[in-house]
Amino acid sequence: MATEAKYSIIREVGRGSYGVVYEAIVNQTRSKVAVKRMHCNVPENVELALQEFWALQSIQRQHENVIQLEECILQNGQVFQPINHRYRKSDSHLLLIETCLKGRRCMDPKSACFLWFVMEFCDGGNMNEYLLSRSPDAQLNNSFMRQLSSAVAFLHRNQIVHRDLKSDNILISHRRGSPIVKVADFGLSKVCQGKGNVNQHRFSSACGSNFYMAPEVWEGHYTAKADIFALGIIFWAMVERITFRDGDTEKELLGTYICQGKELIPLGEALLENPNMKLQIPLKNKKSMPDDLCKLLRDMLTFNPKERLDAFQLEVRIRQISYGKKRQRCVS
Repeated sequence: MATEAKYSIIREVGRGSYGVVYEAIVNQTRSKVAVKRMHCNVPENVELALQEFWALQSIQRQHENVIQLEECILQNGQVFQPINHRYRKSDSHLLLIETCLKGRRCMDPKSACFLWFVMEFCDGGNMNEYLLSRSPDAQLNNSFMRQLSSAVAFLHRNQIVHRDLKSDNILISHRRGSPIVKVADFGLSKVCQGKGNVNQHRFSSACGSNFYMAPEVWEGHYTAKADIFALGIIFWAMVERITFRDGDTEKELLGTYICQGKELIPLGEALLENPNMKLQIPLKNKKSMPDDLCKLLRDMLTFNPKERLDAFQLEVRIRQISYGKKRQRCVS
């Protein structure tokens, strides 16, 4: 198999409900890549694999803070078929691949069917692990907030709504010295049809991770502004190092919430129950963030999505806040 000779898998670096991620090398250049394998054995897995595929291939111009897809390979039994870059604009070819995957239930179910995503390798792990292993750093937080705001604005300009933004789905790369964030994991993303404002598109399927979901997502009717709410959760938790323990994995994760006795309620769910609830920002230390950052977070986490910032407004506002900026020394 030609594709087997092209890459060599070194080790497994991550495993989820729908796929496995490996560290691998390109045999010809010895450069590292990340390889994500998604098993397309049931309709739900097929849908997730296809959504990730459609999102990544639809981006015509790469962004520094969005994970870069190098190649996608369709495995059908023992046959590996690379989906070459020249097919990117061929809708008929891409639809043929989609039909092939969705038609698997009509074929031999024992025959392996996978989509392999070959992507740039990020050596710093995910943002959750990266930040929790370091002391709080306002300048680093500011840099991450700018990078993430730019990435989401880029996605929304390209009609892509991520729908599962969280610190576990943001990777860190050190290739240029200072840490660079990369938005990854597009399995729940949606590519909107048409060239209008992405915020005009409506979604009805509630998806994402509970602690990052906007109030309207819980209700099942929302727009791209749900991504901004999730970013607000990430930013607030990052600045104040607010964490919770995931019930399934027992991992410590960055994320904000509301306490009701011993129970932790996702912020979006709590706002849905009480839309007039005033958020206590900052939660821990009033000196931890300036007033302009507090207002920015409130504008990202507002209950009413019509009053919430969109990605393009956020991209501008994030550059205006004083938090994390180097102060010039006074010379006497």
